[in-house]
Amino acid sequence: MESDLVRAVEIGASAVAEDFSLWGLFLQADVIVKAVIVVLLIASLWSWAIIFDKSLRYARARRLAVEFEQAFWSGGSLDQLYDDLSTKRSHPMTVLFASAMDEWRRFANRGTHLSADRLEGLQRRIAYAMDAALNRELDQLERYLGFLATVGATAPFVGLFGTVWGIMNSFQSIAASKDTSLAVVAPGIAEALFATALGLVAAIPAVVAYNKLSSDLDRYAGRLEAFGTEFRALLGRQLEERAV
Repeated sequence: MESDLVRAVEIGASAVAEDFSLWGLFLQADVIVKAVIVVLLIASLWSWAIIFDKSLRYARARRLAVEFEQAFWSGGSLDQLYDDLSTKRSHPMTVLFASAMDEWRRFANRGTHLSADRLEGLQRRIAYAMDAALNRELDQLERYLGFLATVGATAPFVGLFGTVWGIMNSFQSIAASKDTSLAVVAPGIAEALFATALGLVAAIPAVVAYNKLSSDLDRYAGRLEAFGTEFRALLGRQLEERAV
């Protein structure tokens, strides 16, 4: 008899352990809590996809910018550098450089005499072209970063909603069974804590990554702006030498 009692306790303990596994908690959860869990899991997976993509993209952009700046400041011909990059505008700095050279080439191909008035108009068009190219490239690099900020700000509250709903289910179970034992309230509380944990799992990496990636993007944007300013000054000096 005593051995049968021990075996029954062991079976009951294993069933409880199985019921309180992560998958078991999900299956037992209320439909609202299930929806919260699914939303948080999707948000977390999408956040990690953005983090990996942006980290690799920014690292590649920085590496290619260093290589391009070395070629740009090597003292070679700007026209030759432009011809070499005509089909390989693979990162923002080359796009910025090519946008200015495109304006210069269009003017040069018309064979128009470069007077002082035309020089001023050309320099203005070059500045507009570079500013537009810079804004487009930065918008592309910044794309989806807002999602990380949104997840970081809202995921804990979504998890909290699941927590409150799970606790409400626990109180309803108490009211229905008129029993305050742990076996009655534990499932709802476990669901609540599971939703809270998922909210933090989604939010913490998103916040950390958003701050890091935003800082990297700001530094890279400053680098592009500095290059654009230096290039405009260099190109302006060369154009002034050709003007009458």
